[in-house]
Amino acid sequence: MNKRLLFTAALAFATTATAFAAEAAAVKNIVIVHGALADGSGWRKATDILEKRGFNVTIVQQPITSLDDDVAATKRVLDLQAGPVLLVGHSYGGMVITEAGNDPAVAGLVYVAAFQPDKGESLLSLASSKPAGSMDIKETKDGKYLYLDPSAFAAAFAADLPPAEADFMAKSQVFAAKQAFSAKITQPAWRTKKSWSIVATEDRSINPELERDMAKRAGSDVTEIKASHAVFASQPEKVADAIETAARKAGE
Repeated sequence: MNKRLLFTAALAFATTATAFAAEAAAVKNIVIVHGALADGSGWRKATDILEKRGFNVTIVQQPITSLDDDVAATKRVLDLQAGPVLLVGHSYGGMVITEAGNDPAVAGLVYVAAFQPDKGESLLSLASSKPAGSMDIKETKDGKYLYLDPSAFAAAFAADLPPAEADFMAKSQVFAAKQAFSAKITQPAWRTKKSWSIVATEDRSINPELERDMAKRAGSDVTEIKASHAVFASQPEKVADAIETAARKAGE
């Protein structure tokens, strides 16, 4: 009887230890790179959810002055992390994480309604490969930067957000330098690291079929969410679930 009790106790301990090891293996640092024509504030709800689940979340506020500048800004944030990192990018942020993800601290990549380029591709070359919804993009007076007309922002970018939230996003958008959209990728990190992709099925900024094609090409695990391009803000719980899953699998 004592032997049986000892065996049962040992088995329970081994099971608990295994579960603990699996939990400990999860990547706890999440670095998020927001897209163009937006800023990091829209990630507040998803960030709060992830932090309540025990993750350390940092959002890069890159300047969008050039792809090189944005990769450098992301790497500065990566340098502050203690331990492996799951790198998350939305929209244009997918371009950034594709290059910045080569940093040795990065354990995996998550593309959220994002461009997922291969070597030699730019945002412009990918965006023009499939038709998308109407985007009323305008130039600044100096002709160097682009922005989304605030009056068209909700319909094109955040159709499933309450009007007040969409209006705030339109007002807080970061203008994008033209050269950031034409820059080409040199070394796509998804070729050597695990990747995940969230497809926003109601996206009017990036064609959902393009999101699916890019994810398939990269061999990414795909989660589809019925949402606009601003899926991270309109469906924060579902986006947080997908990111959490990726964080746990990236640590395996």
